[in-house]
Amino acid sequence: MTPEQASTIAGFLLPQIEQEIQTTARVIAAVPDDKKDYYPAPKSMTAGTLAEHLLGADMWFLESVLNGSFGAHPEPKERSSAELAAEYARRGAELIAKIRQLSGEQLAKDVKFHTMTLPNVTYLEIMQKHSVHHRGQLSAYLRPMGAKVPSIYGGSADEPITDAATDSK
Repeated sequence: MTPEQASTIAGFLLPQIEQEIQTTARVIAAVPDDKKDYYPAPKSMTAGTLAEHLLGADMWFLESVLNGSFGAHPEPKERSSAELAAEYARRGAELIAKIRQLSGEQLAKDVKFHTMTLPNVTYLEIMQKHSVHHRGQLSAYLRPMGAKVPSIYGGSADEPITDAATDSK
């Protein structure tokens, strides 16, 4: 991959990831603190573990792209859903801003992750897919926990899309 190609890919992915971060933060914030131990099946993570995993893994991927290498995965720590969501949104925005400053050479550099060696920019797409996957799991937990499902890619039964023109009347 050339540096120019890597920069183009980053320019395409970063605005999408920024939008996904905002949406994921809203899903995390919707998890009731008193229901974080909910899980739908024995092999499933609890809602609290899943929310913490989203924060930890997504920020780890972004930090790894920024650093050009994968370090140790962060340890989860107990905190409220509101704190998790706020940190997710804040750190995500900070890391995206720093990644925007990376050169094409830094983005095109081959980086090893487990058994894969791929251009650094590729891990932005992997992060995005990982995030959307786990956010989907967490959003499916919300209604059975008695929580409201926020709008994700359109309205939900709990947060329908409204027409701005009719809302102002």
